[in-house]
Amino acid sequence: METQQQTWQNMNGKIFQHSITQLVEEAIIREQANGHRLKVCVGSDSHVYGEAINYATAVVFIREGKGAFTFIRKEREIQNISIKERMLNEVNKSVEIAYAICSILETYDVEMEVHADINTDPDFKSNVALKDAMGYILGMGYVFKAKPFAFASSNCADVMV
Repeated sequence: METQQQTWQNMNGKIFQHSITQLVEEAIIREQANGHRLKVCVGSDSHVYGEAINYATAVVFIREGKGAFTFIRKEREIQNISIKERMLNEVNKSVEIAYAICSILETYDVEMEVHADINTDPDFKSNVALKDAMGYILGMGYVFKAKPFAFASSNCADVMV
C-alpha cells in the first residue's frame, strides 16, 4: 500500500524511516507502558501555491492530561481544482491513514477521530464540502469533527503545510 511507503516526520522535522502503521504501534506500546491513556486524531490541510497544492496529514496522539505528539506526512501535487475537490482530497488523505491504522488502534483499545479542515459556517468557502466530507467520514465508521473542533487538521497539519 502506498501509505506504508510515505515519509513521516514529527513537528520538529525529525524524519522517521518506518511506515505509519509501525510508528503508530510502537508509539501506543511505549505510551501505554508509561501509563498513558491515548486518543488519536487524524486530519489533513492544504495550501495552494500557484498551480501547486501542498498537503499535510497529521496523526496526533493525545495523552489524556499529559500533552500530545504528532506524526506528519507532507505531499505536493500539481493540480488546478475547485475548493470543494481540494477539501475532499484532504478528507480522503485523512481517511486513507485512518483506515491504515484503525486495526492497530482497535487492538490496543485506542479511540480515533477524523478531523476535517472544513468550516461549519456557510459563509466560508470550505463549507461547500461539509456534507460530503461528513458523510464520507461517518460512512467509514469514524468519529467526525469539523472546525472549530478539528485541531488535527486546522492546527497541527496547518502548521506543517
